[in-house]
Amino acid sequence: MKLTRLKTAALAAGIATMMTSTALAADVKATMIIYLDPSVQFFNPVVKGAKDAAAQFGVDLDVQYANNDPVRQNDLIESATAAGVDGIAVAISSSDAFDDSICAAVKAGIVVIGFNNDDLEGAKGNCRQAYVGMDEFASGYDLGNRMIKEFGLKSGDVVFNPREIPEASFAVARGGGIEKAMKEAGIKVETVRAGLDPAEAQNIMAQFLIANPSVKALFGTGSVTSTVGAGAIKDANVKIPFGGFDLAVEIVNAVESGAMYATMDQQPYLQGYYPIAQIALSKKYGLTPTDVDTGQGAFLDKSRISSVKPLIGSFR
Repeated sequence: MKLTRLKTAALAAGIATMMTSTALAADVKATMIIYLDPSVQFFNPVVKGAKDAAAQFGVDLDVQYANNDPVRQNDLIESATAAGVDGIAVAISSSDAFDDSICAAVKAGIVVIGFNNDDLEGAKGNCRQAYVGMDEFASGYDLGNRMIKEFGLKSGDVVFNPREIPEASFAVARGGGIEKAMKEAGIKVETVRAGLDPAEAQNIMAQFLIANPSVKALFGTGSVTSTVGAGAIKDANVKIPFGGFDLAVEIVNAVESGAMYATMDQQPYLQGYYPIAQIALSKKYGLTPTDVDTGQGAFLDKSRISSVKPLIGSFR
């Protein structure tokens, strides 16, 4: 069941009042597995949310990074399973690579909650008991349609949607949503692999724009392409509308200045907080983990962006 933003806020308030003001004894063990490495700043609020929940609900939390290596990620899942943890929170960055290890963990009685990235088939494609994160396909579709309407994109136009890791589930889902909106309007989507290094991604994107002057709009797919998109447009000396995903200081500055139309915020703090809270509630009280859509009301344009700027890196 997808929770509305109001219900999500009510859930946060409700479970908070269940706890005392002091941290509980750590009688639940959980492992959080992030598919990238610690240098990716997007996950800082995720980790803060997870640690806050761990302190509040009495969870011994171990945060691990897979460094964009599916083999390492499977090893981390299997190691947590062998250690007998009570719960695993894992970013399901591939719809196929982690099926066996996650199912094995669930069969061993471990609560497994996906966060940030989900199997493209949702619960039908993976044994995880719940998912906490943005509906990425719907968000891509929403952003695509908003930019079509705002900038008069029309049939026959070409837009550019570079993707950090094209095979990653977030890129497939978000890019798929953008492509659906464009296809319905008769607009062609071009894409390239941009990678995770910001400087390299900016250069790749700028060179594409220089080589393809007919491009009418740019869509960032993740935090890297969205962070460097305005710079790539400037480097290419073109003037095209630009929208993307996630939050960083550079993204907020670009939206505030008008260099970027809008960004889709997925509220990463909640993606860390809720999985750990739900693992604890499941183990302590037998409560069933529940899907939480953290992308409700995610559209941030110039009229809304300034309010979140002081929270970047901590809660947003």
